[in-house]
Amino acid sequence: MPNIELQTIRSGYDRKTCWVHARPGTIPGDPPITVVTMQKLRLTGSDVFYEINDIRTDDGGQAWFGPTPHPDTLGRRPADGGIQECVCDFWPQWHEASGVLLGTGHTVQYIDDDHPPTSKATTGYSVYDVDRRAWSLWAKLQMPDHPNFEISGAGCTQRVDLPDGQVLLPIYFRLAETIKDHFHFQGVATVLRCRFDGQTLCCLEHGTELTVPTARGFGEPSLAQYGGRYYLTIRHNDAGYVTMGDDGLHFAEPRTWTFDDGSDLGSYNTQQHWVTMSDGLYLVYTRRGANNDHVLRHRAPLFLAKVDLGRLCVIRESEQILVPERGARLGNFGVTWISGNESWVVVSEWMQNKGSDWHDGRVCEKYGSDNSVFVAKIRSGT
Repeated sequence: MPNIELQTIRSGYDRKTCWVHARPGTIPGDPPITVVTMQKLRLTGSDVFYEINDIRTDDGGQAWFGPTPHPDTLGRRPADGGIQECVCDFWPQWHEASGVLLGTGHTVQYIDDDHPPTSKATTGYSVYDVDRRAWSLWAKLQMPDHPNFEISGAGCTQRVDLPDGQVLLPIYFRLAETIKDHFHFQGVATVLRCRFDGQTLCCLEHGTELTVPTARGFGEPSLAQYGGRYYLTIRHNDAGYVTMGDDGLHFAEPRTWTFDDGSDLGSYNTQQHWVTMSDGLYLVYTRRGANNDHVLRHRAPLFLAKVDLGRLCVIRESEQILVPERGARLGNFGVTWISGNESWVVVSEWMQNKGSDWHDGRVCEKYGSDNSVFVAKIRSGT
């Protein structure tokens, strides 16, 4: 089993906002540089986000610097009709062919910190300048001219870059006929094939459109490549789903995640992501049944387990806790590859919970949470 070293890189919050969407990207080197992006959430609102900040380490995690805000390039900006728009659910990842750190997410719109009924969304992206420690002005990915893509994006999704520099970017969108219903829309997951030249991301085509006609459909898909095949894990209200394919664009009918004994994995209404190690492909997830009924949607602790690729299931005996539960949810997290024998998972404690006082962070605090940002370093076992 992999060895896990847990590090806290910052903690504490002001009880008005908290850090969320902490996700890492690593720039190769000796030692590698890791940049963690995250942004503040207003506790009294519904997904009210502010500019993206970053924390950086140049020595493999011994010292961390930040958070550094980037309001001019990764902050809100005005749009038509009095709307403020920003990028969120951001994930930086090294793009080997162009030699840059490319971050992707999706855009969100506000009027006075509320989501307007005509709100639109698309994929937002930005490029990191390692020497200047600065991000480019976030841009929007041009999508096909079709009503289905009026509300779409790559928020919280894990991508795969091909050797020729093309990007396989999972996104999700709402079917046009369900766009106006915020609670009963039909979500569809797909993978875009994109061209990226180091500055501009361009959509070339998209693959299989995957959905189920229940509970808002699919969202937040994440892609991994292992052993010449591609694996997609997908969020759904009732269960996590998984599928595989041969080219990264076309996939079989998704199935629900289970343990290898056939029982339900118990992960639902949140994302799962992949960890690729030299000895196999691993899944990071949250689930029911871990003495965690007090946590919203059972989104803590974070678990790590090896995947049986032949049967597309989680090997129960390989499961171990990656980040412990302390009352706050941990469902929004990111993964970065360090080497064939090491990957990092980064997550922040989200200080909203369930109940009538869901916006009061002290509900989470009584179990020990304080909006800490954790790095779980996963190394192959000896």
